[in-house]
Order: sequence, then C-alpha cells, then structure tokens
Amino acid sequence: MSLGPAVRPTGTEELLRALTETARQLFGAAACSLALLTEDESELVYTTAAGEGADDVTGMRISSSEGIAGWVVQSGQPIAVSDLAGDPRFSLEAAEQTGYVPQAILAVPVETPQRMLGVISLLDRDARRPAAERDMALLSLFADQAALALASVDRFSALGRVLLATLADAAAGDDLVAALRRASGQLAPPDSDLAALAATFAALARLGAAERRLAVAVLRDVGEYAERRPPRPR
Repeated sequence: MSLGPAVRPTGTEELLRALTETARQLFGAAACSLALLTEDESELVYTTAAGEGADDVTGMRISSSEGIAGWVVQSGQPIAVSDLAGDPRFSLEAAEQTGYVPQAILAVPVETPQRMLGVISLLDRDARRPAAERDMALLSLFADQAALALASVDRFSALGRVLLATLADAAAGDDLVAALRRASGQLAPPDSDLAALAATFAALARLGAAERRLAVAVLRDVGEYAERRPPRPR
C-alpha cells in the first residue's frame, strides 16, 4: 500500500496529454508520444500519445534498448531521422503494432539532472517546416515540462511512502515528530532523508511565524542553489 497517489499533484496525466497533443499540433505532426522508463530501466512504456495510432501505442512496452526511442534513452541524445526505413535503429515491428508506420521522427530525451525518465517522439512533422534542428530545440522545451511534472510525481509519491510508514505510530498515540525522527534513523536513503525533512517541517509548524519565515527563506536559497548547480555527469 502506498500513500503516494493520495498526495500526488492533481492533473499530472492531463498535463502530459496536453503536452503531447499541443506538440503534435504545433509541429503539424501525424503523432506525438511519451514513453517512460520502468523502475529497473529495462523497458519503455508508452504512457501518453496523440494522433495516428495513439490508442494502440498507449500502454505498449518495448525494450529500453529497442528502436529510435531506445537509442535516445541509452545515449541521452536527441535525434532527427528523415528516412526511418533506411535507419537500422528503427524498429519496424514495434511501429506495425500501432497500425501506423512513420517515415520520419524527431525524438528527445525526457530527463532531470539526476536521471533519465524517458523520451518524447514526434512522428512525420509537417515537411514544410524549417530545419529539424530548430524543431528539435523546441521539442526539448516540451520534454523539459514533462520532466518537471514527472519529477513532482516522484517526490510526492516518495513522501507518501514515508508518511505511511510513520502515521501508524502517530495514530497509536505517538508524537508525529518523534515518529518521523525515529523513521529517519531506521529507513534507507533516500526515504530516511525524506523522513528527516518531514520531521523538520512538523517541528517548524509548532513554532512562531518568524521562525517559519526564516526556515522558508533558507529552503528557498537551497533550492535556488540546487537549480543553478551544473548537472551531474551521467
């Protein structure tokens, strides 16, 4: 059982669907899809799709080393292919499962500084558009927005697991702060860090407004520093 879905940001799935549909329309493409890596990174699961073959591709699973999408997540590099039939990385078998076999593709990685999340693919964009390099940069902006949404889901789900592990103790009469601090010493990272952070927030809630404002300012500074820090090497 997990408390993650209960505290998960609402509208995440709708946002991802809107991103793929908006990208498809903006680039005049036949289809756009988002595939996410499984937890063990062995497979890509097509969670969101718009356009041709969308119904069939949604839910499809392929090896994380298969096809153009697999190449993108393995290499961490975007790619533009104008003649898929002549590219040995293209998986015709996977395309045929969707009922739509594209001729061209733009695909970019969806990732955070910490890890690879998946790939967003644009099939058969409008041939009248300018060079693929410009559209690849634009598609990367859509990938960044998807990564932000997915990272938020991960954080909320992880926090839910930690809270579930400690709320039982608190419900039995134990102090919530004490239960969270005890959990931080018993859980493995990163859950132990989340428990310690949750304990700090719970303790701060009991303090005065001035102390809370100081804590918020410190956390904001730490967050801004983390965002400015260069990504870790893959």
